[in-house]
Amino acid sequence: MAKKTQAAAGRGAGSETVRIGIIGGSGLYNMPGLEKPREVRIKTPFGNPSDAFIVGTLEGKRVAFLARHARGHRFTPTEINYRANIHAMKQLGVERIISVSAVGSLQVDLKPLDFLIPDQFFDRTRHRVSTFFGDGVVAHVGFDKPVCSQLSGILGAACDAAKVRVHRSGTYICMEGPQFSTLAESHVYRQLRFEVIGMTNLTEAKLAREAEICYATVAMITDYDCWHPDHASVTLEEIISNLNKNAENAQNVIHEAVRNMPADRTCKCGRALAHAIVTDPSVIPAAARKRLSVIAGKYLTPGAR
Repeated sequence: MAKKTQAAAGRGAGSETVRIGIIGGSGLYNMPGLEKPREVRIKTPFGNPSDAFIVGTLEGKRVAFLARHARGHRFTPTEINYRANIHAMKQLGVERIISVSAVGSLQVDLKPLDFLIPDQFFDRTRHRVSTFFGDGVVAHVGFDKPVCSQLSGILGAACDAAKVRVHRSGTYICMEGPQFSTLAESHVYRQLRFEVIGMTNLTEAKLAREAEICYATVAMITDYDCWHPDHASVTLEEIISNLNKNAENAQNVIHEAVRNMPADRTCKCGRALAHAIVTDPSVIPAAARKRLSVIAGKYLTPGAR
């Protein structure tokens, strides 16, 4: 049994400082090979994360693993507390997040059991809170390139090393769910030339950018959505079967990516808020300043900009 520790909001996790975070989606609820794992439960100003973090050593590096839907798959995509999940990663010291997610394919050449590293997202959600800001503080981060190119490149190379068929770019359309697409919706998404469809990653990407954390996705293709003539409808049995097949590949890719992760970040993700906050620091409410201290504290002090 992993030892349990706790970290309160704004205090970090002491000896549990890590630089790499892993978010496991459907089918990936744990991280085999993690040495000396410890459960760390973290409190945030935005509520509780999906589950305890499992912090340990993987390929010689400290990592934190979180099951997005919780162990046992207890949260729908809309119910996930994305803000708490990303805030807790920031408290732990995470600078890069590898997100693993099950998706449906919208193109014939993107086959079930293939992986795709998206470089774009399209938002079809309706009920998500996707910013840390508001209630006295306004920020507009750049999001034209929604994933970290350096981290995406590392994940693509990791797929090659793990001998997983990978597509290195494409658009991930993020739908609300939890229902799957109608046939009409699926055909429209194909006409718009989107590559894959999922229910979770865009919200994470937006919050990670605000938290100045590098973020990239390994999209594991489980099915052809419902548009394919030989796949008239998506069944849960089909998806679960492919999830299980994908899980081992995903674990191998993560091991390769962590093993080859460079110490330095060469991207701009770590400076995403530098010119994003438009509110005059002198008028920011004390409660907002406290709530955002972990995310943007260095930018909220009068005279900081």
